[in-house]
Amino acid sequence: MLLADLVETSGVVAATRSRKAKVAAIAERLGQADVTELPVVTAYLGGTVLQRRTGVGWRGLSTLPDPAAETSLTPLEVHDILDRLAALSGPGSQESRANGVRDLFGRATADEQRWLRGALTGNVRQGALDALVQEAIAAASGRKLTVVRRAAMLAGGTVPIVVAAMTGGEDALADVGLEVGRPVLPMLASTAPDITTAMAKAGGAPGTPVAVDTKLDGIRIQVHRHGDEIVIATRSLDEITARLPEVVDVVRALPTDDVVLDGEALRTGRRRPAAALPGDRVAHRDEGGRRGHAVLLRRPPPRWPRPPRRDRCRAPRCTRRAGPEEHRVPRLVTDDPVAAEAFRPGRPCPRPRGGRREEPRDRVRRRPPRLRLGQGQAGAHPRPGRARRRVGSGRREGRLSNIHLGARNPDGTFTMLGKTFKGMTDEMLAWQTERFTELAVDPATIHDSYVVPLRPEQVVEIAFDGVQRSTRYEGGVALRFARVVRYRDDKSADEADTIETVQALAAG
Repeated sequence: MLLADLVETSGVVAATRSRKAKVAAIAERLGQADVTELPVVTAYLGGTVLQRRTGVGWRGLSTLPDPAAETSLTPLEVHDILDRLAALSGPGSQESRANGVRDLFGRATADEQRWLRGALTGNVRQGALDALVQEAIAAASGRKLTVVRRAAMLAGGTVPIVVAAMTGGEDALADVGLEVGRPVLPMLASTAPDITTAMAKAGGAPGTPVAVDTKLDGIRIQVHRHGDEIVIATRSLDEITARLPEVVDVVRALPTDDVVLDGEALRTGRRRPAAALPGDRVAHRDEGGRRGHAVLLRRPPPRWPRPPRRDRCRAPRCTRRAGPEEHRVPRLVTDDPVAAEAFRPGRPCPRPRGGRREEPRDRVRRRPPRLRLGQGQAGAHPRPGRARRRVGSGRREGRLSNIHLGARNPDGTFTMLGKTFKGMTDEMLAWQTERFTELAVDPATIHDSYVVPLRPEQVVEIAFDGVQRSTRYEGGVALRFARVVRYRDDKSADEADTIETVQALAAG
């Protein structure tokens, strides 16, 4: 199989909004792959590469050689080249990586260059996420989708189970189980408008209680302990064991040698999001000046077979007796929606499903609403007296940080709702500086002005505390305490939320 075949499929998938058509196109290509190619082909069909870090970013891809006239690259060749680039380190590695990138892209056609650039920067816009690839695997192999999803969740991804699905049948997938030390994909939750609806969807009824957890926004983590070996992984399966020594101490003190825990890491003494924890800093200080983190232990990931629903919330693991009391989140087991509402909305005891959000696990929480918005301008956060220079203070120095948020109008233009730089990590600041440089209406403004007009093509997901009336902005409304959640490369500008949606939030 050639890389061009996968690029062609990516184009077909991007050109349709039909989920069935996307699945069919990916399934057809999977069926043509050789067994040895399946892991790489599966990743590439999902728009990603297997290397978590390649050392190649936007800057390294800003200037590319002329494309090749004919296609010759295979997926396995590209994978091997990226492996070598990822392994480069030490003196001279930057030059060697640049030479490797030129050689790789010099062998790629124009279409392949565009796809490779998107895959290396996480910007393949084809609307094919991991859950959709799992559907394609089920279709191509003839296996049940629920079995494919379960195996992928426990194996920590879709790629590790594709060979078993395509060659071994459902028995091979059923053999994939929970393995201490191997991070699993997190269970996902759907939302519900109120606690009564959530309890009903979770199976609660008179005489059939569900468990309601307190929902605190920290860092979703899973902790694996086997003997003295402890591994802490994030929601995205990145290992951060060295960054959370206090969590390691808590788990090491547990009276067990083999355990997998699902929980949240929060700053000690602060019940608020702790988005800085996965970064370079290991310890933080609370209001009293104390260092450290708290880990909030919930329960082990699911096992199969599971107890009947009515017995599930009485099970020891569901009451989270694995951890010390001071590290547990308050929980209420009840069949009474009034009692659950008085306790505070949380999330009913889940029935685990892998790969996509399912109704049996519902989340009702008092969290800020979210909008998908376009962007019309970006600017640096200037130092006093240097308003015209593209510099900022601290970690924002030299970066385009503030983003100007816009809701979509019926004619396709955007109405400004405010601006923000909150919620941005160092990686996000670096990425958006590169991205906005590409989107600049006038490239000269990148260097000459601290406000850079952009083509409104990038969609960003924003959390906010409310919508308030405003005479400052044309739409008459503004977002309160807006902060960046993530960039939505899976959404185009015409899918951004409208100004009417925002105005309705203000009215309601």
